[in-house]
Amino acid sequence: MFLIFSTEPTAKSEGSVKQSAMLVNLTTVEKNEYIPLIEATGTVRPLEDVIISPLVSGPVIKRSENFLPGSFVKKGELLLQINPADYRNTLALEQSNLNQEKTNLEIEMGRQEVAQLDLDLIGIDTISDQERKLVLRQPQLNAVKANIQSAQASVNQASLNLTRTSIRAPFDAHILNQNVTVGSQVAPGDNLGRLVGTEFYLVEVNIPVSKLRWLNFPTGGNTQGSTVRIRNKSAWPDGASREGFLDKKIGALEGQSRLARVLVKVPQPLGNPDPNKPDLIIGSFVDVAIEGKPVQNVVRINRDYVRPNNTAWVMKEGKLEIRQLKFALTDSEYAYVMEGLDDGDQVVITNLSTVAEGVDLKEDTSSQMKQ
Repeated sequence: MFLIFSTEPTAKSEGSVKQSAMLVNLTTVEKNEYIPLIEATGTVRPLEDVIISPLVSGPVIKRSENFLPGSFVKKGELLLQINPADYRNTLALEQSNLNQEKTNLEIEMGRQEVAQLDLDLIGIDTISDQERKLVLRQPQLNAVKANIQSAQASVNQASLNLTRTSIRAPFDAHILNQNVTVGSQVAPGDNLGRLVGTEFYLVEVNIPVSKLRWLNFPTGGNTQGSTVRIRNKSAWPDGASREGFLDKKIGALEGQSRLARVLVKVPQPLGNPDPNKPDLIIGSFVDVAIEGKPVQNVVRINRDYVRPNNTAWVMKEGKLEIRQLKFALTDSEYAYVMEGLDDGDQVVITNLSTVAEGVDLKEDTSSQMKQ
C-alpha cells in the first residue's frame, strides 16, 4: 500500500492564466453651455395681507354676503356698513358752520369798503402802514378768512368720516377670517377680518449663499427673474405644478440654517380652473426648481458619476485614468465641471470593485447606456 500511494502520478497544469480587461459602461461627455436647475424648499405666504379695521365707531348695519371665510371679493366691494346717521348729521352741522363763516366774510368785506371810504374822506396821509391796516380792519378780515379755513377743514373731516362708515375691499382679495356681523359695535382698531390679495402669492425659499450668483433677479426694465417651477409632492397629484418667477433677494440670512432667502412670485395662486395648476395654500411647504444662469464652457455629468474626493473615472486608450475635478456648481442632478474633463472624454459609469490607475478597461457593447 505504501508503494502504491508513493508512486501514483500527479496532475500537472499547463499554460498560464491571461489577465482580462474589466468590462465597463461609458458615456461620452461634451463641453457646452448648460442651464442648471437649482432645487430648494420654500414656504407659501401672501404678497398682500391686511387686517381690516374701522377708522370710525358705531354699530354695523350691513354685512356683505361675500364677507365670509373662503369667499372672494373684488377691489372696492362693500364689506361692512357702519350706521352713518351720526356722521351725516355732523357733516350737515359743519357745512352750516362753513356757510356762516362765508356770510361773515361778505359782511366783513362790506365793512372794509366802508372803512376805505371813511379813510378817503378824512384824507389823512400821514398815518403809518400798521395804523392803516387797523383802520381798514385788516386783522378782522384775516380772522374771518382763518375761520373759513377751519370750517372747511371740519367739513372735509366730517365728509371723510362719513365715507369711512363704508368699509370696502382694498384689493381683489380672499377672505381668511371674519370677526363681525350685523349689530356688532365696532371702534377704531378692532379686528374685523383678515384679507389676502389674490393677484400674487410669494414663496420664501432658502438656498445656499454660494448659489445666489447663479440666479437671475429682475433688473432695470425686466420685471421678472428666473423661471421657477413649484411642486407640492405631498398634496398635489403627480405631474401637477405651478410656475412663478424670482422677484427679490432678502438681505439677511435665515437665523438658524444661515441660508440665503429669496422670494418667488406666483401669479393667480387661487381659483385656476386647470387641474394641473392647483391652488397654493398659505403656510404650506413646497419644492421649487429655479432655472439658473447659463454655465458656459463646462462638462455636465450626472452626480452619480462623481467618485470619492471629487474625482471621475475616465477610460483612455483602454486604461483607467482617475481625474481630479473642479466644479463651477452642482445642482440636484448634475455636476458642472470646469477642470478635469475635456470634450469627448469617455467617463466610466460602472461601479468598479477594484480601482487603480492604469487598470485595463474594455467597453461593454452589449449593454451600452446613455448619459
